[in-house]
Amino acid sequence: MKTTIQYPHEIYIIDLSKPIDISIPIKGGKENVNAWYVAPPKIEPVVDGEFTGSIEKGASTNFNNIYFNPHAHGTHTECVGHITKEFHSVNKTLNHFFFLAELITIKPEKLEEDAVITKEQVEKALGSIHPEALIIRTLPNTEEKHTKQYSHSNPPYLLEETAVYLRETGVKHLLVDLPSVDKEKDEGKLLAHKAFWNFNKEVRLDATITEFIFVPDEIKDGSFFVNMQVAPFENDASPSRPVLFKILNQ
Repeated sequence: MKTTIQYPHEIYIIDLSKPIDISIPIKGGKENVNAWYVAPPKIEPVVDGEFTGSIEKGASTNFNNIYFNPHAHGTHTECVGHITKEFHSVNKTLNHFFFLAELITIKPEKLEEDAVITKEQVEKALGSIHPEALIIRTLPNTEEKHTKQYSHSNPPYLLEETAVYLRETGVKHLLVDLPSVDKEKDEGKLLAHKAFWNFNKEVRLDATITEFIFVPDEIKDGSFFVNMQVAPFENDASPSRPVLFKILNQ
């Protein structure tokens, strides 16, 4: 099913029948992707006295509790409330859901003991393109990203100057296949988060960061529309399902 989108002054044609889901789902158990030193998510039947919410165990329905952390256990979208004393809900701050996006692939560079995404790498990949949403796929890009245990592994991250560049060029929605845009152990500095949200000046309340995505290799770099599907939790972050749509008339 093809449809046209005017955004903001150009007309784009996309095919809604061919969505590309770039989320990592949450599943119970140790095989779920994980970060930030927390236990794996759990999905298990409610137990109340003699009642167990499982058809297999005699109930009329399956009736599960789900225990998870949105930052640690799968694709999630977060707002500036992640780093503010004041409460900000991603469910309130994200109120538009279709964005023109650019997908780029970057192999992080070595910086002493770290692997980092530099301003120069992003600038070169984007060229003259200044998208509202930017999707960064990192190399190597293996299926391990669905199950990797990231705690104490010092994953790649964005340099502060990279986040400043993205903010200054108009990127409002940043999507990465990493557990964080910042260094795992940075003494709480959160330089990339703060730079992207302009934390110490006029805070960008309408900007979001989405982490723990996965973009398969067969999806080539280029322009897409991204539909940001976010579960309606009143929280700084929420599980999300970003979905890409190819642009047919480019």
